[in-house]
Amino acid sequence: MPINAEYRGPGELPEIIPVFPLPGALLLPRGQMPLNIFEPRYLAMVDDALRDGHRLIGMIQPDISHSRDEARPELFRVGCVGRITQLAESGDGRYILELTGVARFKVVEEIRALTTYRQCKVDFFPYVDDFVARKGEEAVDRTALLDVLTDFLNANNLKVDWEGIESAPNEALVNALAMMSPYGPAEKQAMLEAPDLKTRAEILIAVTEMDLAKKRTSGDTGLQ
Repeated sequence: MPINAEYRGPGELPEIIPVFPLPGALLLPRGQMPLNIFEPRYLAMVDDALRDGHRLIGMIQPDISHSRDEARPELFRVGCVGRITQLAESGDGRYILELTGVARFKVVEEIRALTTYRQCKVDFFPYVDDFVARKGEEAVDRTALLDVLTDFLNANNLKVDWEGIESAPNEALVNALAMMSPYGPAEKQAMLEAPDLKTRAEILIAVTEMDLAKKRTSGDTGLQ
């Protein structure tokens, strides 16, 4: 596998991938996620991902509400695989890396593996559109998205680089805002599983509007 890999379809990805269960973590196709890796099992996972050439790690949320074993919680059935596109050693035993999202997957089954980290057999074919950059972005209501972003920023006394936001394509804008959003695992999972970019934007707008309304009612402007 070349260093600068470009995956053009589900058939180019492996059927079994390592998975990193992380609550509240949302990775989306072509989005960038920084990770600070320090647990021995996940250091081993990164080493193995680099060794096999694919450099792929599946990000997935643990489904805490349906889990009996806190040490090995159930997993949601949909995640997103990312490729290690940046890697640095911290000097104190940690890896500082960045994953770039490739495509979402459905978990077929978790396999019995000898590794300390978990591995799953996955299916990328339900998300074949993820391999097409900017698919469906013309259907996104950009005005509504920017309006709710403005309300969010005002409510939290935050500032952003508006020049960068205004120049960002709809896909990059929607996915970046979804990934950075301060909401919980259920909301993040809903955005991950959205059938298209338009629906993901609508979920993000609706969740933000509800949270803003709730905070205004309670007199608390800070979003959690």
